[in-house]
Amino acid sequence: MDSELQIALVGAGLGAVVLIVAYNKWQERKHQHKADKAFKSDHRDVLLEPRVADDDAKGRAARTERREPGIADDDGVADGPRPVREASIIRSAPEVPELLDERTDCVIRLEAIEPLDVQRVWQAQGEQLAGLSKPVRWFGFNDAENLWFPIGPNSAGACHWFCAALQLVDRRGSIGESDFMRFSGGVQRVADMVMALPPGLPARAETLRHATEVDRFCADVDVQIGVNVVAASRPFDGSEIAKLAARHGFTLSGDGSFHALADDGSTLFTLANLEPGLFAAETLPAMATGGLTLVIDVPWVQDGVAAFDRMMRIANDFAAHFGGHVVDDNRAAFGTEAADLIRAQIRQFQGRMAENGIPAGGPLARRLFAL
Repeated sequence: MDSELQIALVGAGLGAVVLIVAYNKWQERKHQHKADKAFKSDHRDVLLEPRVADDDAKGRAARTERREPGIADDDGVADGPRPVREASIIRSAPEVPELLDERTDCVIRLEAIEPLDVQRVWQAQGEQLAGLSKPVRWFGFNDAENLWFPIGPNSAGACHWFCAALQLVDRRGSIGESDFMRFSGGVQRVADMVMALPPGLPARAETLRHATEVDRFCADVDVQIGVNVVAASRPFDGSEIAKLAARHGFTLSGDGSFHALADDGSTLFTLANLEPGLFAAETLPAMATGGLTLVIDVPWVQDGVAAFDRMMRIANDFAAHFGGHVVDDNRAAFGTEAADLIRAQIRQFQGRMAENGIPAGGPLARRLFAL
């Protein structure tokens, strides 16, 4: 009896275990079915598909080929893709002309979409920039040769680019605010008149400050050195002065003085009348003077020491010829010691000019120290 009960209980336990395992398997299959259904998609997975054959790919490419709009013929077929117009070439602003220096010139460039006649610009600027106290120069840019050329009353041609430059400094001083405003405003009006693009104007305060600094430097090195030849007993005869000057290679200029010229035609130093009155070819034969003065303009001469030495030789020759004396402005004798001191000063001033990029006797120096 007991054994039958035990057997029944064991059988019931085994049946319960089977039912539990079966139920768990059914739940697992049920959830797996829901998960598959949730993640199932009708979209193609292009990353898992095999690559399409070349012919099929070419066929799709042909069907999706981009076609430019065209005008169809009578059969409704376009006569081919229309050419696409290329974008216009953007011109970059050319560098400042070599004849200018942005340290000493206020530079404004003008650009035009279509080439502008050079004479049209020249005439317009003449109307708008009159009355400035400093020189203004204009340039046009030759696109074919890729270079700037100066513009004047006889210039011809047409340009996309123009350049206006106001010199900041000369021997009369630096520009003022009125000059700057007249120049910048005038160039703006020129652009409006010839229908050029609005120019980029320089900053007023910075330009005026820079002009003042350049003028201060120029004033520090602006030196003229002179020696005098004075008569001891009798005045110097005008005819004799002309003959001796010609012997030393002087040229009589319209300013009333003789000029000793360098190989490039520039003036090394001058010979003038120490007394009031100018030298002139028609009056020299009847003229007499108590003295002569020789002057060297240091910023204008490339080799100031060599020019000074030549000037001293000529001064001594004039003194010997006329029986006079070489003296300074205080009528003190001009000897070897004074000459050595002058040479040292010339080296100092011209050295400073070279260090600041304005070499004595160069084109820039001659502009800044023009009379």
